[in-house]
Amino acid sequence: MNDTITSKNYKKLTLQVAQGGMSFCCFDTLNWEVTSCKSVAFSKYSPVEEELWKAFVNHPQLTRPYDEIVVLHDNSFNTFVPDALFDQNFLGSYLQYNTKVFETDFFAFDAISNYELKNVYVPLMNVNNFLIDQFGAFDYKNANSILVTKLLEASRNVDEKLVFVHGQDSHFEVVVVRNQKLLLFNSFEYKTPEDFLYYLLFTMEQLFLNPETVKVQVLGKITESHPCFELAYTYIRHIALYDAPALREKWGKTQEEALEHFILFNS
Repeated sequence: MNDTITSKNYKKLTLQVAQGGMSFCCFDTLNWEVTSCKSVAFSKYSPVEEELWKAFVNHPQLTRPYDEIVVLHDNSFNTFVPDALFDQNFLGSYLQYNTKVFETDFFAFDAISNYELKNVYVPLMNVNNFLIDQFGAFDYKNANSILVTKLLEASRNVDEKLVFVHGQDSHFEVVVVRNQKLLLFNSFEYKTPEDFLYYLLFTMEQLFLNPETVKVQVLGKITESHPCFELAYTYIRHIALYDAPALREKWGKTQEEALEHFILFNS
């Protein structure tokens, strides 16, 4: 038993990997500290594996020993399925309505514990294969599993519909919940603030949500001075940044950092 305790180094690494870049966090799990948190943009003109290799060369933190390594696949090739409708033998069939799937695709799923949901998704296998060579074993899941789980938790005992918008550089997720029930999850690509507003208002309209009364909470990379927030603010009366005091306190981070790395810090 003592050997096990002394051999642990209480270090955890989480990587959130997308086609266009990655973010990573190094955690000291003994002192509850974030020892390093970085974002790395990938060139769209070279393979992801090549960009990952560069990141490992440029960031020696990635090659240190860790007790736990978690890889988050940050893509929208996913869909949430209630447990009552879930069959592990037909994973591809759940995705065929909202993403282009191929017979050669590998499918995976995350159990959303306590909420009777599964998140079925396509992991980036080229990323997994590269990281297996670097790390050996690691756990992986879809980034949206963490996002949705944490927002469902935030809706506990709130009996009105809440709209959450998780903004990233070129896409954003909309999550609508009510008292720990997932009503909608969708992801949209956008180029302009007008695109952003159109998709958000369209989604609200489909769910009969009134922009004058519904609460919309924003997290991710969209701040109050972001053009998308400023435009949405003129059309949606109750739009505000999501407040994450527990996350700020846990890791000693600012509100902006807690919202930008909401998924990483909750991993």
